[in-house]
Order: sequence, then C-alpha cells, then structure tokens
Amino acid sequence: MRKLDEIKLFMLDMDGTIYLGDRLFPCTLPFLERLGENGAEHLFLTNNSSRGKAAYLEKLERLGIPGGELRLMTSGDATIDYLQREYREKSVFLVGTGALADSFLASGIELRGYEDADMAVVGFDTELSYEKLNGLYQMVNRGKRYICTHPDLVCPTEKGFIPDIGATIAYIKALTGREPDLIIGKPERYMIEAAAKRFSVSVDDIAMVGDRLYTDIAMANRAGATSVLVLSGETKRSDLTASEIKPDYVFEDLAGLTELL
Repeated sequence: MRKLDEIKLFMLDMDGTIYLGDRLFPCTLPFLERLGENGAEHLFLTNNSSRGKAAYLEKLERLGIPGGELRLMTSGDATIDYLQREYREKSVFLVGTGALADSFLASGIELRGYEDADMAVVGFDTELSYEKLNGLYQMVNRGKRYICTHPDLVCPTEKGFIPDIGATIAYIKALTGREPDLIIGKPERYMIEAAAKRFSVSVDDIAMVGDRLYTDIAMANRAGATSVLVLSGETKRSDLTASEIKPDYVFEDLAGLTELL
C-alpha cells in the first residue's frame, strides 16, 4: 500500500464511482482537478462491455469530462486485445450487444454461430435472447473454450441495479457445472497490467478506485496495487465486515479522497 499522494496513476471505475446512469457525481470534477494539480494521471475503467468505446467517450464528454482513448479502457477492449494476442486465428460465438459485436468485427475477429465457432465469449448483453443462451449452453456443454469479459453480478443504474453478466455465468454453471475458463476484466490482473504498460509506471504506482469489493478492490489486491473503495455505488459499509476482501482505503465518495490528496 502506498500513500495516496505518492500514486502516479489512479484507475477509476465508472458506474457507481464517477457517475450513476447519466448523473455525474458532484465530487468527480473537483477530484480530477486535484489530480491534475498534483501531476497524477488517471484512467477510466469499466467492466461494462455492453457499449462500444466511442459511446463511453461520448458520454464522458457530454458529462463535462475531457477524455480521449488513452484515458479509457473497457473489459471489451481488454478482451479484444487478449483474443488478438492469444487466439488470432480462432472464430468466436459472441453473447453480447450489437455494439460489442461491431467492436469485435472492426478488430478483425471472426464471429460465427455456435455450431461452427471455435470458442465462446460472453459480455454484458442487454439484448440477451434465449437463442444466445442456448448457443452458449451448447458450446460450453461440448467443451469449447468459454471466456467472459467480466464477472459482475449486477450493474448500477439511476433506477437501481439490473442483472449483469454474473447472472449468465450462474445460468451456465447450473446447466453444465462449468465456470468460465477465463475472465478478462476485473478482478483479474489483465487490465491493471495493461494500464501500467500504457502509462509506463509500475503496479506499485497505481491506485484502483471503485465501488465494488469483488471486482475493483479484488483486482488491486491481486495485482499488488493500492485499493480504494468508495461507498457511492454497490458496496455498503456493512458489507466490509462480512467480506474477506479488504480495501486499503475507504471513502464515502471521491470527495473524501480529494480532501486527503
């Protein structure tokens, strides 16, 4: 754990941390301004793979946050990078939104039906259908490789939480007994290691700030980065007692972190 004023890169979860739905938290812009004053970098990070990168950049700009691709990483992006590196010649049956499919196709990844694809990839699919669930079940049941962009159980919105990819993972486990062969996004190390490389810093120089113990905080702890929990999203203070995952720092929201910096 590093002192927060020694951190060179703050990785910031989005849903539940800097905004909720289309409402930017009042503490977000002052926090980003303080980082700039201190000479620290920041990278917006989201496990939500239901949208393409361009949609997130547009949203950040609409909310008044200057962005640029350098300052944004999604679990969908990280999954594409992984597939291009490790499975360049493999075709994919994708359970995901049209936006995620467009991102895969634009990156040169071949998408096929479940009868012919080499492997299955599952994202947060707000357009989920029985046909997709059946295709995924058939592939996993045949022993095909099964990758998920992230494991989140729910996704926060202004109207409350909605089911996320974790519900699909549980569905497939109930049918086949199998867990995903690989999860790319939080809490795994792939995104934090990619960020360290992108900004030419060590993992020790990074703090992960987020609202979920089992993704944001778990990723930081696994990678050896500093973990900062904010209670503005999914996790409540009462959850800390029961959880084995412990953050290095806890704040009600980004305002408390800004004061410490």
